Amino acid sequence: MPATEAARVAIGGFLHDLGKVGVPDHILNKRDRLTDAEYAVIRTHPDIGWRMLSGHPLAHLAEHAIRFHHETPSGNGYPSGLAGADIPLDARIVGVCDAFDAMTSTRPYRSGMPIEKALAIIESELGRQFDATAGALFVSLGRRGQWDHIVGHTDEGIPLQLCGQCGPTVVLRKDQRPGDHAYCRSCATEFVIDGQDGESRIQATGRKGSAADLEPVADVELIGRLLAESAAALA
Repeated sequence: MPATEAARVAIGGFLHDLGKVGVPDHILNKRDRLTDAEYAVIRTHPDIGWRMLSGHPLAHLAEHAIRFHHETPSGNGYPSGLAGADIPLDARIVGVCDAFDAMTSTRPYRSGMPIEKALAIIESELGRQFDATAGALFVSLGRRGQWDHIVGHTDEGIPLQLCGQCGPTVVLRKDQRPGDHAYCRSCATEFVIDGQDGESRIQATGRKGSAADLEPVADVELIGRLLAESAAALA
């Protein structure tokens, strides 16, 4: 794939779940099985994401990834029920990556599964849930260790940390240093970053974060890096 197309897919992957800001947290984080009504709400996020972005002059770069990443080769996906080659290539690639990320990520309601188990599930669903060509390549790369630095990491070289109080992950950024504080967004536990042995770890302070501490913080450095790499490829 030419660098310009790869950059477009990367941008689409970064923005594909934008519409989930329109899905209530009690549905996104529900520990039990979703009801039909709740699942119907989840299924609205591709359209919500596209409506949010569609007015931007560069929206077309991410359109296919946002709108169609839940379409499946079998035609049983959503929101449009596209099948096979009717699904844009960007969406077929992002769909595989999105599913793998979902399976291997730790959520408030469950732990992420091992890489090999997720790869085996993708392999078993090639041509049905996942594009056969993109999915087979993804599995092959995974079994060569290409995703090891992604699973369980906030960013390359920055492992996710688990909250010892409630289980979900605590995200660290490259710009944080030993002595800085980090917070669990689920239970508000405060941690201090410990940089012993050149590897970041977190230690609970015994305190809770304030409302200001718990406000979401954009990883500006990571976003800037993605945009710079994409702009260079698209130039």
